[in-house]
Amino acid sequence: MNISIESLNLPADLKNLNRQELKEVAAAIREYMIKTVADNGGHLAAGLGVVELAVALHSFYESPHDKIIWDVGHQSYPHKLLTGRWTRFSALRRQGGLSGFPKPAESEHDPFLTGHSSTSISAAAGLALARDHLGDDYRVVAVIGDGALTGGMAYEALNHVGHIKARITVILNDNKMSIGSNVGGMSAYLGRIRSDPKYSQLKKEVEHFLNRVPSIGRQLLETAERLKGGLKYLIVPGMIFEELGFTYFGPVDGHDLAALSNVLTQADKMKGPVLVHVVTEKGKGYHFAEIEPEMFHGIGPFDLYNGTQLKQKNAPTYTDCFGKALLKIAAADPKVVAITAAMAAGTGLKEFSEKFPERFYDVGIAEQHAVTMASALAMGGLRPVFAVYSTFLQRAYDQVLHDTCIQNLPVVFAVDRAGIVGEDGETHQGLFDLTYLRSIPNMSVLAPANKTELQDMLYTALNNNYGPVAIRYPRDKSSGAQREELHLIPWGRGELLREGDSLLLVAAGTVLSAAVEAADKLFRRGIKTAVINARFVKPLDEDLIVHWAKQCGQVLTIEENILCGGFGSGVVELLEKNNLVIPVKRLGIDDHFVSQGSRAQLLACNGLDAEGINRAALDFLGRKAVKGVN
Repeated sequence: MNISIESLNLPADLKNLNRQELKEVAAAIREYMIKTVADNGGHLAAGLGVVELAVALHSFYESPHDKIIWDVGHQSYPHKLLTGRWTRFSALRRQGGLSGFPKPAESEHDPFLTGHSSTSISAAAGLALARDHLGDDYRVVAVIGDGALTGGMAYEALNHVGHIKARITVILNDNKMSIGSNVGGMSAYLGRIRSDPKYSQLKKEVEHFLNRVPSIGRQLLETAERLKGGLKYLIVPGMIFEELGFTYFGPVDGHDLAALSNVLTQADKMKGPVLVHVVTEKGKGYHFAEIEPEMFHGIGPFDLYNGTQLKQKNAPTYTDCFGKALLKIAAADPKVVAITAAMAAGTGLKEFSEKFPERFYDVGIAEQHAVTMASALAMGGLRPVFAVYSTFLQRAYDQVLHDTCIQNLPVVFAVDRAGIVGEDGETHQGLFDLTYLRSIPNMSVLAPANKTELQDMLYTALNNNYGPVAIRYPRDKSSGAQREELHLIPWGRGELLREGDSLLLVAAGTVLSAAVEAADKLFRRGIKTAVINARFVKPLDEDLIVHWAKQCGQVLTIEENILCGGFGSGVVELLEKNNLVIPVKRLGIDDHFVSQGSRAQLLACNGLDAEGINRAALDFLGRKAVKGVN
């Protein structure tokens, strides 16, 4: 490489580089991205696909004056490297390091926080309207993937932006897939545009002819491009974006810097909303990511030279256990169906989709639709299971309340990635589901402490009609052998693990193991601690908790959830209902968002490991920890 990126003032210096030098910058970005994600894990394939696009955008626009919004943010790594974060990039997704997503608190080049899909066009609309109201002159660009266009919010924004004719540019990064294969009419529509040889050939022939016309050829070509009823309208089927009020350019090769520069120049001349359709290859430039882009969408540390993930502990994850149990249950009950919102592999439903394709529904990035559809499936006599990450179920709160719970329909919500998720940071931590689900009438909320409880809870929920049931479990591995047979569990009943008379520990979910370890530490100090595995966050086991709260006289609740309105709040409400004045200390996440870091680090930082629980218990009891005494 002839230039040193570390010596450049990025992104400003990009405008002073020639085409070959820009290619060298792109190559250096790819190399650094691959190495960093190999060390840290992260979202690699999408970012590799937009390296040239990021270089072209920052070469053309004036960030941070102009606003570039990256939808979801999975593809934002090249943007970070081009905007003054090169030296910090090696700490990507690590505690105290760079976020894996665009974050305004991290850089002035990130104009809006993105982490959930399909939000960029709405954000761009808001910034453009604010600009126009205040008389500013910056340009606004939203980069959105074709996968994100399966989300309804994107269409709401397209419809409104076209109606108000906001001056924004939407870059459609079409890499032919999202986390999983795209579904739906838009995916098929874009595929026709990409692959229609008549469009591509005719467009080239017309451009070639007009460019040869003396004096006025270029002007004629530009006029044809601008005419809404012109050349493109005759060639490209439907022109849905033009119908929505956008001027459409494309499709353009997203790895051709010259083509990208030309199309951005043309788009910038338009007065209203513009959509530039860019076709890229996910995983571009790294052979293994090109072959398996789904695996390299989000991947843990891997071997740089052969693309294989570094060895992990062999213990299955909770997601694996859920998928295996659902397969077994579905084999015996033909009414069981499964739903995912574009996350079949991530939620453990890949094997289900292959074994029972006629009972599997991937709705795309459309959680609201998934919940209402699941409710209607249940109304029609089936037993739907919607497997979804906790942070994404937030997007369908109204449908859970209105369509599922008011009608008391037997939908099972398999709430994956609940609690501390880890390296993906604030936008992905599943720390609110106990609060937002517990508050809804008719909803039952279960929190398994281990994989055996998870499979038994799923089996119990699907073999009875308890109305809506949410089973929440973390992004983690579970030790111990998994029992093959499935058992029914007593509904609404917790489990007493230890008797005691000094303090009652009541734990919800997988924090139970840390609670038991803390109880052992307390016992060695002569503090006899009772331990309850709640299992049910709602309904609580009233008899069990009330009895041992009276017996011990002090209660410590433990949950991997925000404290406001969570499991501990439910225990306090239960004691108040029984007219018991008993001191309660609640352990969980205080009133703050949790940034990135490893799951173990973040649990410890928030006092949810065994040592943290031990310290909290001693403080609650008015005792001090003694150095060297566990």
